[in-house]
Amino acid sequence: MKQVLIFTDGACSGNPGPGGWGTILRFGAIEKELSGGEAKTTNNRMELTAVIEGLKALKEPCAVTLTTDSKYVCDSINKGWVYGWQKRGWVKSDKKPALNVDLWEQLLPLLETHKVTFVWVHGHAGHPENERCDRLAVAESVKYK
Repeated sequence: MKQVLIFTDGACSGNPGPGGWGTILRFGAIEKELSGGEAKTTNNRMELTAVIEGLKALKEPCAVTLTTDSKYVCDSINKGWVYGWQKRGWVKSDKKPALNVDLWEQLLPLLETHKVTFVWVHGHAGHPENERCDRLAVAESVKYK
């Protein structure tokens, strides 16, 4: 399997509000940037969309190290919450409905295709790729103001 690095970030002006996402894919010396946005969304939806779009861009199954500043994304996967929500019919342990089910249903099959390791980093703490993804996400979000 090819070893790929993916960096992601989402941004939202207001929550909900106009939002954007940014993703960097790196395979050796090859780098690709992706970004997009929506007029009315949430920060967590943009964080998830960045991850989904990064993984969808891969043309074959890969071993991916995915770096994000989203505790929501990292904890939902690394702590297994999303799999519990799915087993309970998209209901959380507190009996409230899980959010962003449409996006989780897109992400989970991608996690079966690729071997993904999620790595959390502090946002706005000088991590070069996270800062670049943030700039991409913010630039997209202002298009919808």
